[in-house]
Amino acid sequence: MSEPSPNNPAPAEDAESAPRPGRIRKPIGWSTIIIAGLVAVSAALVWRRDGTDGVLDILTHDLSLFGGILPRVLAGCLLGAFISEILPHERVSRSLGPKSGLMGLLIGTAFGAILPGGPFTAYPVASALLAVGADFGATIAMVVSWTLIGYGRAVAWEIPIMGTDFTLWRIVISLPLPVLAGALGRFVYVRLYPKPDAEDDET
Repeated sequence: MSEPSPNNPAPAEDAESAPRPGRIRKPIGWSTIIIAGLVAVSAALVWRRDGTDGVLDILTHDLSLFGGILPRVLAGCLLGAFISEILPHERVSRSLGPKSGLMGLLIGTAFGAILPGGPFTAYPVASALLAVGADFGATIAMVVSWTLIGYGRAVAWEIPIMGTDFTLWRIVISLPLPVLAGALGRFVYVRLYPKPDAEDDET
């Protein structure tokens, strides 16, 4: 069998089915260095004020808290991995991708509003959507909508404490914000990370 010549490129289906190269994340970035520096300064201040016992008490409490949170973090990461494998990439890219327009922002907003759970659910789901073809704009709209409009917190906390009228007006006023944030995020992302059209044409 002869290899396909440059004049006869591979079918579009093969090109679309090829896995997208993921973004390489550095194990140690600026955020890690800044947090490590703040931890070191805080530990030094506590040691100066309370001595070694104060530092050990805080460290023991933090390790206990970390042990309680770790199972939820692992469950959220597994959820995001399963979602990225289950969701159809082409459909997600068409509904929430860069070319989805206003409809993609509205879908992201609606999905974030009905998404249950806390950050251990929302952020892995958002990461999974990015991995399967959603763009920054739709994902930002989803996260902002989950933060501002999420029905779980409204039903469990806001309505019983603040009342129905306040909650409804707060939701109505917040409705445009996820769409605006997603549109701004899409606008900024396209200009900070322009698509290499020339390289795509050559390949």
